[in-house]
This record gives sequence, C-alpha cells and structure tokens, in this order.
Amino acid sequence: MERGFYITLNIKTGSGFEKYGKFFVGEDEDTSLAIFRKMKGTEDADDKNFLQVDFVEMKETLPLNIKMLSCTLDEMTENFRTITKEIFKRFNLKM
Repeated sequence: MERGFYITLNIKTGSGFEKYGKFFVGEDEDTSLAIFRKMKGTEDADDKNFLQVDFVEMKETLPLNIKMLSCTLDEMTENFRTITKEIFKRFNLKM
C-alpha cells in the first residue's frame, strides 16, 4: 500500500477552493506533521481569508484531509518559505 503526506495550497474562487500547489513532505506521519505544524494560520475557518493550507494523507489514490489552516497572504508567504526550506533539507541534507 502506497502512503504519503502532502501539504496543499488552496485559494478561494467563485466556485470554491482550488488547489494551486501540492508538496510531497514524506512518508513518515510524525516527520510530515512536524513540518505542517510550522505553518502559519488559524484553524478557525474564516470567510475573510481566501487562502488555505491542508495537510493531506494519500493512501493508494485516496486523499484524506487531516488538518487545515486559513491564512492571510503574509502567512501564506511565510508558509511557502517554510515548505521550501523543509523540503530542501529533507531531500538534500537527508535529515
């Protein structure tokens, strides 16, 4: 059974949230969740925030949303920096 964890970036449109980014953060749940916990945002859904970050587990081809954060543009900018740094460390420094 294939299993992996992803962080997805979503933006609210007239027809709902659309995914515009998907990052593989690993196969280990604890390590992947530790990366997600570094994300900025609020767990409270807010209609004013048009940006969202999801922590998703993929089993075979089925996605399971585990956690979600609503973000401001500044928080999403910081989240993108964090994801980029963590993915770089994971794949280049083998931590």
